Amino acid sequence: MPQQQKQPKPLLSRLLKHRWTDQADLARALPAMAIAGLEAAVRASEARHSGEICICVEAGLPLSYLSKRLSARQRAVTLFGKLRVWDTEANNGVLIYLLLADQAIEIVADRGLNARVGEAQWAAIVESLRGHLRLGQFEQGLRAAVDAVDALLQAEFSLAPGQSNPNELADAVVIL
Repeated sequence: MPQQQKQPKPLLSRLLKHRWTDQADLARALPAMAIAGLEAAVRASEARHSGEICICVEAGLPLSYLSKRLSARQRAVTLFGKLRVWDTEANNGVLIYLLLADQAIEIVADRGLNARVGEAQWAAIVESLRGHLRLGQFEQGLRAAVDAVDALLQAEFSLAPGQSNPNELADAVVIL
């Protein structure tokens, strides 16, 4: 009787997936022109409201997160603090986080916006982006997420005529 191979432990499988997904995979998913387009979309968005949008894309989780079995959500919340997205005058910064290895998307909003937007609205944005990810449409999905967050920020924090939004966070896509 042939010996049956053991299935890899979930931790080992996840560890390998995150170690094999690297910067080259990230560059294929989001080439330089796509990143430039996303940065332009963030810049254009922030000209219409007082909010700040930060896009962060990571190939795979660090070993410390994997060994503790932490989730993409936990990583996004940590990065929300590390990238200082919370540090805006009106508390209306938003982090859009993509973890390529898991094709996981997380949106973390500061309390100023989160208090005005329902959980269902956030879930709809995330689900739309997941649909794009399943199709391998990373740039289109992130752009759609920026557009959806832009609409929320315009509805809640629109600029008065003649008012400008000081750029409190860099518009560059953060690649980890």
